[in-house]
Amino acid sequence: MQDSGALPFRTLRMSNRTIEFFWDSASPYTYLAATQIEDFARKHDATVVWKPFLLGKAFEATGNKPPAQIPAKGKYLFQDLRMWARLYGVPFRWPKVFPVASLTSLRIACALPPAQVPVWAKAVMGAYWGQEQDIGQPEVLKAVAANLGWNGDELLAKAQDPAIKDLLKANTDEAIRRGVFGAPTFFIGEKMFWGNDRFELMAALLDGKLAA
Repeated sequence: MQDSGALPFRTLRMSNRTIEFFWDSASPYTYLAATQIEDFARKHDATVVWKPFLLGKAFEATGNKPPAQIPAKGKYLFQDLRMWARLYGVPFRWPKVFPVASLTSLRIACALPPAQVPVWAKAVMGAYWGQEQDIGQPEVLKAVAANLGWNGDELLAKAQDPAIKDLLKANTDEAIRRGVFGAPTFFIGEKMFWGNDRFELMAALLDGKLAA
């Protein structure tokens, strides 16, 4: 595993062919979107920048609530998620531990070089949403890292670095400032797209069928 070096997200210059992907591993729709976004970006000649952020803080800032906490939405949610998972051909299980403490998994993402962030994000969300593993537990995160050939103890230590904590906070503050209220949220330029079902709209924008 390479050293993380400079903070990865602040120095990147965004363009109208860059998709900024604000994600939290605790979000089931984010997991589904994460299984599709890179293939989508390649198809449309775009680049994805994965930005971990704390969804709970966005909920607090906007007065939003997780859909699972609203009985009618929660009942629909389980059916909807299973259908999307079948459509995408990816595993999905409702985890025994929900909600989960995703903080450390997100801090680890902030400690990684940009090229390794999607690898980690997909692995940790797959462990939670595909295998029901409690990613709030350090031993689980170490096992996910080990499966990638990475040093889990080293990553957990880096997650406690004040600079890494500050980066996750900065990503979260940026998301809130830009109007994020849920996950997954994508930006192409300053156009915001919320939800796993917005790929068609993003394609239309990237392909010039919608005004930027």
